[in-house]
Amino acid sequence: MMNVKITNTKKFFLLGWLSFCFFLCSGVGIAQTNEALFDQANELYRTNKYTEAISVYKKLETKNLVSSELYFNLGNAYYKLNKVAESIYYFEKALLVNPLNEDARVNLVFAKRMTIDAIEELPKTLFQNIETEFVEKLSYNQWAWVAVISSLAMGLFFMLYYFSYIPTRKRLYFVSTIVTVLLLIVSLLLTFKEFGKSQNNLEAIIFHENVSVKVSPTDSSEEAFELHEGTKVFVLDKVADWKKIRLADGKIGWLTKEAIREL
Repeated sequence: MMNVKITNTKKFFLLGWLSFCFFLCSGVGIAQTNEALFDQANELYRTNKYTEAISVYKKLETKNLVSSELYFNLGNAYYKLNKVAESIYYFEKALLVNPLNEDARVNLVFAKRMTIDAIEELPKTLFQNIETEFVEKLSYNQWAWVAVISSLAMGLFFMLYYFSYIPTRKRLYFVSTIVTVLLLIVSLLLTFKEFGKSQNNLEAIIFHENVSVKVSPTDSSEEAFELHEGTKVFVLDKVADWKKIRLADGKIGWLTKEAIREL
């Protein structure tokens, strides 16, 4: 019988291939398990077992398998249980992940109707309205993808322009190149703008049934106003266990950090 010797190099490649197959199979298995959990939670929701559905959805959230759909489903489940703060919190998170999730936007309007505080936003300028209606429709990640696609399109149109010898097509490719360059510049600027905004504008939801907002960060301070669960605030600063917050109508005050949950 002939003896077959396996060299160190062959052993290395064999072990590498086996390891790759193992991790590939493990990844597929984990993905199937997570998908099964999501389907299980959806089935519990469909059978009106909202508390149990939330428990399963939470398992996926603890694994950092977050998505706009997961947050949207959590918001729906909490809404069915009349949990005001929780439903608004998760609808808001769904929109942070994907601002184009219109179902989450619509359901957020219904959830906000359960809140007690009626806060009117400050009037917006023309540019602020344009920003809300256009720029904020996409997250900074989505604007980054627009920039990537624009750069690829720019390169393609430039190559077509460079190698084209037909005048009409050459003009078309030249104009298309200029348009994609402008789109690339705009999308890059908006990507950095929205990223900076996401880092600086920290939003939170009131989770206490009612909370006294103080003039300064001390228990003995005078009460500025009162808020109730489900109200969205903007966190401006923090001192020890206190957070400085601003409302959409411009009011500013201090409350304890336990009263809110940051988005």
